[in-house]
Amino acid sequence: MTRTETQVTLIQIDNYGPWTVAPSPKREPDLQTLQSRLYADLSQLVAHHDGYVFFTRFDNMIAVTNGIDLAGHRRIQDAVSNRYPVTVSLGVATGASPREAVGEATANLQAAGSAQDGERTEILRGDPLCEEGAVQIAHFDVNDATSQYTDELNAFEVFRHIDRGYSALLEYMYDAHDSLSFFIGGDNVISVTAGLDRPAFDAAIDHVEETAGIELKVGVGHDLRAGDAGMAAKEALERCRERGTRVEVGASESAGRA
Repeated sequence: MTRTETQVTLIQIDNYGPWTVAPSPKREPDLQTLQSRLYADLSQLVAHHDGYVFFTRFDNMIAVTNGIDLAGHRRIQDAVSNRYPVTVSLGVATGASPREAVGEATANLQAAGSAQDGERTEILRGDPLCEEGAVQIAHFDVNDATSQYTDELNAFEVFRHIDRGYSALLEYMYDAHDSLSFFIGGDNVISVTAGLDRPAFDAAIDHVEETAGIELKVGVGHDLRAGDAGMAAKEALERCRERGTRVEVGASESAGRA
């Protein structure tokens, strides 16, 4: 089993609810556009440091930020305030499991004030990793999604099937393994996990098939940074496709040396 230490950053738009209705309600398409552009920019800003951002509720986003120090986080905040009419606060925390880390990151921001407090702006709280620890990323994919769903069912039915599988996986991984799972488009889900072994991933796949009727495969990687772990996971997923296997586990060279 891989020893992991996950650094999580909670990204929260400051005073977003009141801002959307002041001085009068803003059009929903304009708000959706702002949220999607902000997510895209944050994704690029964090990826520059080999991290991942997941949109969750858009006004709240969760990032995996192993290797990014407080100065790097402050630069991300400055970039947002220079480009947008809103600012973001950041809570940073590290945990032996992703669930522990996101809990502490959330508590860091909650202790600074309400998300709808107009006086609470650009908070940056938390303690990044003092020593680098490996993060584990699992990249799940639905088996034969195009032939089974996309080319056979109407688009909304496909969405229902994929969402059912994602929800089953999210709940199982969180409850059974303190892991955080995120839908990333198409039929793909990324889970930030805590040193799980092959039998644990096999059991997760079995659970989703039994409860949601969705067949999955998964590639798993670990590295000092989330971006590198994610690439190792994608490469492992390709081996699943080539070999017809359900679970492939790999690691990059830097994690192997750690």
